[in-house]
Amino acid sequence: MSIPPVISVKTVQQCDIAIVGAGIQALTLVLHLLKKRPQWRKRIVVFDPHGRWLARWSHQFAAQEIPHLRSPAVHHPHPNPFALRRFAEGRPNELFPPYDLPGTQLFADFCQKAIAEFQLDQRLIAATVTDLMPPQQGQHKFCLSLDNGQQWQAKRVVLATNQTQRQLPNWLEQLEETYPSDRLCHSDHVDLRGLQLKDEKIVIVGGGLSTGHLALGAIARQAQVTIIARRPFQEKLFDADAGWLGPKYLKGFHAETDWQKRHQMILAARNGGSLTPAVMTQLRRAERQGTIILKPNCQIQAAHWQGNHWQLHCDNGEILQGDRLWLATGSRFDVTAEPLLTPVMEHYPQPIMNGLPILDEYLRWQGCDLFLMGGLAALQLGPTARNISGARLACDRLVPALTKSSLQRIYHMNACSGISA
Repeated sequence: MSIPPVISVKTVQQCDIAIVGAGIQALTLVLHLLKKRPQWRKRIVVFDPHGRWLARWSHQFAAQEIPHLRSPAVHHPHPNPFALRRFAEGRPNELFPPYDLPGTQLFADFCQKAIAEFQLDQRLIAATVTDLMPPQQGQHKFCLSLDNGQQWQAKRVVLATNQTQRQLPNWLEQLEETYPSDRLCHSDHVDLRGLQLKDEKIVIVGGGLSTGHLALGAIARQAQVTIIARRPFQEKLFDADAGWLGPKYLKGFHAETDWQKRHQMILAARNGGSLTPAVMTQLRRAERQGTIILKPNCQIQAAHWQGNHWQLHCDNGEILQGDRLWLATGSRFDVTAEPLLTPVMEHYPQPIMNGLPILDEYLRWQGCDLFLMGGLAALQLGPTARNISGARLACDRLVPALTKSSLQRIYHMNACSGISA
């Protein structure tokens, strides 16, 4: 008698709320949710490839040797707005002027304390979500496929990856020569900690804060730095005016019903990259000392790898040379930059404005229980959506939507009748 083959059936695991990403945005949301509903701890599952909270944030701050945050001490993931100040009472030297900007280590330690307090490591799964399939006709759950082979189902999903599309200069497409991979890097891939740069010429393209940090890190390693920016260097304390953190500007923003105009308001508020006055002061001091050359109103038109160095042709006719070329040219948010949204867009077509989805008032993708945080929610939250302050604004909308059953019932009734919530 033949023995039938053993058929392996994968167990599909279940959760109520699946959160994709374990960065600042996700941490803020989970802390706010558990403050409101402590008993929900086992209903929330967080997926992140690094397997630890704030891994990407920690790496970027360490790689660029950023000494402190740009936002004041009142902006942090904890639900209690005064929690960071209280935590810093024994470490006053780690709050930097102006407005008590928290030092990088202070902020990291504070976040780890909150993670331990709420036992959040227990809710984190070290895996990449490779596929996110929204509910089909007659279904009510999302299907999440992980790179470790696991399958999960969730009633609601929050996408908190803050994935961006890099803005790269046009001349990059014209590069014909082969060159060593470490000689042309996007700023995200530069890790100052492992570099020996003595007597090297570093050319950095961009006028934002990443440019400043990388330049200061390079001259600390005895490199000669040239910064090329397409416009005059901008000095700003924050990347968007402080009025965007409250009703001063947000009232008018939310009153605007034209999505195109909202998008223009976002662009105008951020106005490209900027440097803090403190960093700009250090760059000017270095310029006087001859270790940095600042070239505003200058753009590269063509680049060539000549033997062992870069030859850069600028629009003013000048030809520059450099051993390394770092691109700190910024990034933009676009739904196409997040592959997990592709099947969602196919099953639930969504109005898109300049790459940003038009979500409902609870930051929900119209037609299903998918919620977005970060820069993709900017049309609802304003120009600070990608920042820590934006995460708190998002929680004001997400927490009620996720915890109040009445809102869930209203939404599902409206979805069935084709009404936008």
